[in-house]
Amino acid sequence: MLKIKASHIWWFIGILSLLICVASLSVPKKIKQIIESPNGTFNTKIEHADAKKTITFVTTNSSNTYYIDSNQKHAGLEYDLANLFVKELGNDYKIKFIVENAFSDVLSTLLNNKATIAAADITVTESRKKNMIFTEPYLDVQQQIAYNRETKLPPRNVAALKNERITVPAGTSFVERLQELNNTKDANLTWDVQENTSSERLLEALANQEIDFTIADNHLLSVVQYYYPNIGMGFSIGKPEKIAWALPENADPKLVARINKFFKKIKADGTLANLIDRYHGNTKRLNPFDVKTFLSKSQTLLPKYVRLFKGAQDATDVDWRLLAAISYQESHWNTFNTSPTNVRGLMMLTEDTSDMMKVSDRLDPKQSIPAGAKFFLWIKDHFPERIQDQDRTYMALASYNIGVGHVEDARVLAQRLKLDPDRWADIKKTLPMLTDPRYYVNAKHGYCGCAQPVIYTESIRSYYKILEKHEPAYDSESEPFKIASAGLAPI
Repeated sequence: MLKIKASHIWWFIGILSLLICVASLSVPKKIKQIIESPNGTFNTKIEHADAKKTITFVTTNSSNTYYIDSNQKHAGLEYDLANLFVKELGNDYKIKFIVENAFSDVLSTLLNNKATIAAADITVTESRKKNMIFTEPYLDVQQQIAYNRETKLPPRNVAALKNERITVPAGTSFVERLQELNNTKDANLTWDVQENTSSERLLEALANQEIDFTIADNHLLSVVQYYYPNIGMGFSIGKPEKIAWALPENADPKLVARINKFFKKIKADGTLANLIDRYHGNTKRLNPFDVKTFLSKSQTLLPKYVRLFKGAQDATDVDWRLLAAISYQESHWNTFNTSPTNVRGLMMLTEDTSDMMKVSDRLDPKQSIPAGAKFFLWIKDHFPERIQDQDRTYMALASYNIGVGHVEDARVLAQRLKLDPDRWADIKKTLPMLTDPRYYVNAKHGYCGCAQPVIYTESIRSYYKILEKHEPAYDSESEPFKIASAGLAPI
């Protein structure tokens, strides 16, 4: 008979206990946890104690909402607002996006409780209020009839649309407005409701003469007109409306209150105005003729200098398309351009700037382009690094036109007026004020005809936006060439 010692039994029991402990540690303990915010708790459940708390946004691809820009970075007004909100909730939270191709899918995703918040340029309407909750609105918009200038006369009123066909995306408030118009006297409108599409895609179809008319909110229409100057803006439909985030009917009131507090805060501190300016502040600067001319010259003149602009990007890390936009605003890519004040060349360099940048011939593109790029970077580096990059860029553009001193005066004035001296949206308010003796007498650099640098900066922003649409970003690693052959040297 096998004899088992007591010491062996205790050794076996010890090993078994250890294995049970290890096994229990390797199995995740599932718990249900309530997401907490600074103002209370939200009824959002998560599975694991160590998981971050997720706020899910549903949106759609659009230049107004969510997109990947030419530098392969996420962008869009709704994208930025959503990230700001989740960041304000704290480090315990993370963000998730569901991106739908059609606007109608955005609302169904929300109403089926697959998303926490819908942020997709959603218009607040009475019918929508019946089955969803809207937050504090953050943007005013006006619906407009859009038409193709090359095929249609501008419609001035509803009567002009009789016997015409209007195409609108399914699920949008445009359908409601058309129904309201048809209830007015003598209206007899017909329209197509198109599934699985968006306003932006219908505007592209309009530009390509695939449809006759559509309806779009004015802020989107203004952006798309820069890419398609043959799109015209007709009469307004209905009264101005509000854009807001939407939540399901069963959303926690504390979450809604937290969002409303967020929007009130960013309205009060200027953050919202700055974001809106970033995406829409320049959209009314160019007329269709300006856009057509620019698009034409970008096909005929720009190719001669693309290599030099890309070389300048290698030397300065300034996007070549922004440098090309500056050059167009300065000289319309005319290398022999000379102003009455003897500012010359593609980058319209002054004699002082040429001396500073060691340029011997301002009419030589191989000297003018890199010198202008280096000078622009020198200006940009003058402004404090705490200023966000885009705001520093816009201030540097204004300074390229009028000088750093006047822009600094505008920043000082902004501070005196309790505006933000580090935001372009506020600086472009104070710059024109330097023509007023009430303000320029106390300015270090005195009087300035400073409405011009605002126009100058906004125009360059517009040209740059168009180039972003039509010209790919440059990456020296994937598209190498010798800087020295372009007459450049890193700084």
